[in-house]
Formats: sequence, C-alpha cells, structure tokens
Amino acid sequence: MRFPLPLKFFLFATLIAVGPLALVGNNLVRIARDELKSAVNEDLTGVAGQLRGEFDSLYQGRWLAPLMVIRSGVDNPDLDVSLKVALLTEGMAQLPDVVALQLSVEGSDIPVLVTSEDFGAQLAEIGVDPVETLSIGNTLIANIEATGQFGRPLISQLPDTGDWLATLALPMDSTIAGRRLTMGARINLSTLQRRVLRHPFAARGEITIVDHAGRAVLVDAPELIADRTIVASAMPLIVAGARADALEAYARPDGTAMLGAYAFPEWFPFAVIAELSEETAYAVVTQMMQRVLIVGGLGFAAASVGALIFSRQLTRPILKIGRVADAVGEGDYSQRVEGVKSRDEIGDLAGRINVMAGQLGERLELMKFVSRETMSAIQNREGDRMRRGGERREVTMLFTDIRGYTAFSETVAPEEVIDVLNRYFEIQSSIVERHGGDIDKFVGDELMAMFVGEDKEDRAVRCGVEIKEALAASFGADSGRELAVGIGIASGAVVLGAMGARERMDFTVLGSTVNLAARLCAQAGPWQVLVDRETCDLVDEGVELSELRPVTLKGYADPIPVFLAKADTKHAGQLL
Repeated sequence: MRFPLPLKFFLFATLIAVGPLALVGNNLVRIARDELKSAVNEDLTGVAGQLRGEFDSLYQGRWLAPLMVIRSGVDNPDLDVSLKVALLTEGMAQLPDVVALQLSVEGSDIPVLVTSEDFGAQLAEIGVDPVETLSIGNTLIANIEATGQFGRPLISQLPDTGDWLATLALPMDSTIAGRRLTMGARINLSTLQRRVLRHPFAARGEITIVDHAGRAVLVDAPELIADRTIVASAMPLIVAGARADALEAYARPDGTAMLGAYAFPEWFPFAVIAELSEETAYAVVTQMMQRVLIVGGLGFAAASVGALIFSRQLTRPILKIGRVADAVGEGDYSQRVEGVKSRDEIGDLAGRINVMAGQLGERLELMKFVSRETMSAIQNREGDRMRRGGERREVTMLFTDIRGYTAFSETVAPEEVIDVLNRYFEIQSSIVERHGGDIDKFVGDELMAMFVGEDKEDRAVRCGVEIKEALAASFGADSGRELAVGIGIASGAVVLGAMGARERMDFTVLGSTVNLAARLCAQAGPWQVLVDRETCDLVDEGVELSELRPVTLKGYADPIPVFLAKADTKHAGQLL
C-alpha cells in the first residue's frame, strides 16, 4: 500500500495536535457514558415500578375495594331485588370508571344489569346495544368460578369503540329463590391509559403495556411486538405469574439499540415495559463528543497547515521524481527530472533517475534486435554473465523468403527497397506474434521464426498459410508489383543456446530441423507453403494438406516427403 510523504506529515500532525485531546476526550466520554447508563437504568426501573404500583393501587383501592363494599351491601338477605338494584345504581354512581354492574342468578340467563348512562349512550349512538355488550354471560362467570379467579380482572377491548374493559366477578352469600348470586362488574380502563400516555417519561421514551401473547394493550390499535427481545423475555413470566422485575440492553429488529426495564402489576396479567433508545439515553455524551471533535478538528487544521507548508518544500522534488518514474514505467524514456538542484540525497536521486531513464531507453532499443528466447535466456541466466552452450529442444521452424527480391532490388531505389521490405516484415511479424511464434532473426529478405510449446506444429502451419494469404493480398499480382513468398516448415529436435565468442555471442538455434525448414523454403515455389511429414502428422483441421512428390534436397541422401499447405475453405475463419 502506497504511503506518500505528505500523508506521513498529516499523520504526525494529527498525533501531536489531536492525540492527547482524543485520549482525554475518550476517557471523559467513557466515564460519562457509564454514569449515564447507571442513571438511565435507575430511571427505567423507576418508571416501570411506578406504573406497576399505580396499576395495582387503582385496581385494588379505587375499584376492587369499593366493589367489595357494594357486594357486601347487596349481599344483605333482608334486601329485596328492588333494593339490591337501587344499591347497585347508587354504588355505580360513585364509581365513574365502572360502566356496568350486574347480579347473575344461578341457572338464569337474564341477569339484573345496571349500566352507566353516559357510556350506554355512547354505545347507542354508534348502534350498539349496551345491554348485550356490557352484560356478563353465565358461561364466563362459570369459567371464573372454576379457575378460582374471583376478583381478578379479565381484560378485553370492545371492537366497536376501542375501549378497554376489565371484567370481574364476586361471589355472594345470599340467594334468590334458593339460587346463588354473583355480582359482576365492567370497568373502563381509560384511566390506566391516561396514566400511561401522560407520564412524563413518555415525552422522551416509550411505555408499552403487553399481555402474555406479546401484544401491546391499552392502545387503540393493538400490535403484536413479540419479536422485540425484551417482550420475548417478559412473556413467559406473565404466563407463569412471576413478578421478577428486570433490566436489559438489546437491539430491536430494525437494529435500533435500546435500554429497557419491565415490571409486573399484581392484579393485571400485564408487563409494564419502559424503553429508551441508546441514542437518546446518551445524547449528552454525543454532544460532548461533538465538542471534542470540533476542538480536535481546529487543532488538526492548524497542524495540517503547518505540515503542508513544511512538507511542500520537501515533497515537491520527490513528486517530480515520482512523475518521471511513472512515465518511464509506462515506456516514455525521454522524460527527465528537471528543476531539482538541492545538494542532498534527493538531488542525488534525481540524477540517478535521469541516468537510469537514458540507459533503459537504450536497452529498449536493443531489445528490438533480439528474440524473446534471447531475452528469456538472459533473464533466467545463472550468475552475472551469460555462458555459452545449448540445450536440446523440440520446436517447429518456419522460414519465409521473397521470390523475385533480387530483381526487384536492382530496379528500384534503395530507399524504396527498404520501405517495401519493412512493410513485408511488418505483416509477417504481426502474424507470427499472433500465433505465438518467436522471430529468431531477419536475414536479408528471409525471416526465421521458431514455435515451441503445445500445438506448435498446428500454430506454425496456420501461421505460414496466413502469411501467404496476407502477403498475396498486399504484394500479389493484383498489387501492381508482385513479390511472391515461399515458406518452409519443419518440426523436430534442435540445439538452442548461446554461441560465439566470450565477448560477442548470438543466441540462436541449430540442427537438421533448421536446415530442413530452410531447404523446404528454398524449394517452395511462389505462394507455396511446404511442410515436412512430422509437422503434417500433427496438424488439426482448418488447413488443407496435400502430399507432393518427394523432393531431393541438398544434404539429404534420400528424397524427402513434402506436403503443400493451404487454407481449408470450410474452416478458413480458423486461421485468424
């Protein structure tokens, strides 16, 4: 990873100007956060516990105790039915939250029901029968009696109005016509709703009342929130009737970090949950961090200005050297470092870069005069110097030669000969390169190329056929000046290595395979590509090979099998 010098100065300035401040600020923030967390935890548990106490106090002191008094009065055996009803009516008038009182007679489906005039009128306005809605059925009373839940409220929401009602039943000792009586009551829980909504904590946090199913209650639109961690923790405790308050930190499904506490009212199957987001809880810490960052930013800005002024004088020549190095790396060896006159290590480096660029340019030009195999041998040499010698390799050799070159060179100016020859070799070189061949050398109007590796025979023949086709298009009879080409290709073992004197070597290839390819090239007529048998046997489809009569070549006692290669019209596209 590149780590420029100006950045180092910036980092140094940061450490000097911001480091101590950041260290002190981090300690202060951590201490403040711990203190705030303790205070928030205490606040959350206090809110949940307070509402738990208010719920129990309201139910037991404001509703249950007066209802027990009314039940005792109505339970007097000396009172007839009319007096009992009058007592119920008078008692309900003193309890504004109670919207219905009734006496249920065992075995009778018609209870004695007294309803709140105001609440009944509200129901009637929306087309709901108050008697049918507020009466407590015998089945429900029987279930309460069977579970021993006398005096315990059952909570439900009226679907038509959205009001939350508590239903409870109290057994009586007196009877009517020998049948047991049960007093039932419907209590409007709007007072509890107001206590929750108007609690001061609701302005900065959330207070939620949930039931055993993880549903938010005492709200207009109940919502299932069991996927919240704190609700999931409280649900089994509601079911079990446990009353262990708890405090925990957690994340909501949307990722919001929260702090929360819950408490359980004694008389309601609810959990009171108080929640506060960490963002709100630690708002003071956030403000403190912002101020620390502002002060640190100002210090960093001042230090950065100083670092820039100091580093500019130092880094400017280095940047110049870097730009020249980049240009040299991209192949532009004409670039030089200019304007660096400092007599120090940077000045020495600039001079060395200039010398290196000049030497690389010279080396690049020299590379154009040697083959890839030569460069590879130099790069992979053992020691500091090239050693003479060779190694045996399996290769395919390709020779090309211009037919009519001598006559052509005698009839035109030398400059034109060179221009034509360069275009001739330019076309061939690009084709050899495309087929993975390596040009060993140019000798007059002759090109010598070598193919090594997988499919070398196939690539060499395709290359020869494509060279013939390309040169025929550029220098054929239709061009106005025909310079035909003859091509010879042979495969086999050669000796490849550095040969010559200690101070003047040539990295080349020798052997009978080279001689055979050269002889085939000399034997080839205009626009012919001649291939030996060993090469022919390994050529795939895409090139059409036809056997010619064996030819007698110089240096060979027996006639040599020869094959003529040309483009297969059915697979001509494969040559490209």
